[in-house]
Amino acid sequence: MDGLTVVGGDSPIIRVVAFLIRNREYDHSKTDIAKGAGVSKTTLFKIWKTLEELEIVVETRRVGRARMYKLNEGNPIVQKFIELDHAISEYSKKLINVKAK
Repeated sequence: MDGLTVVGGDSPIIRVVAFLIRNREYDHSKTDIAKGAGVSKTTLFKIWKTLEELEIVVETRRVGRARMYKLNEGNPIVQKFIELDHAISEYSKKLINVKAK
């Protein structure tokens, strides 16, 4: 489980954003995003409009008929999600080190 899902819960939007944060160096098709985030395609298509309206995702290119998307790292909301994910991960590492001692 990653930082965002620990704090944000197991909602489909949080799962998609967490997947995109973990894999932000690459672009992905909607099918790959759904599979990677562990949500059904139907669920992804239901939340996709919100992700686009909030400019959390951006289209990067087209490969054949498939459109490819990435996390919009220029979006202030996305930047805060990344910061939060990083902070939670760092805190979790510290807790694991304390428990290991």
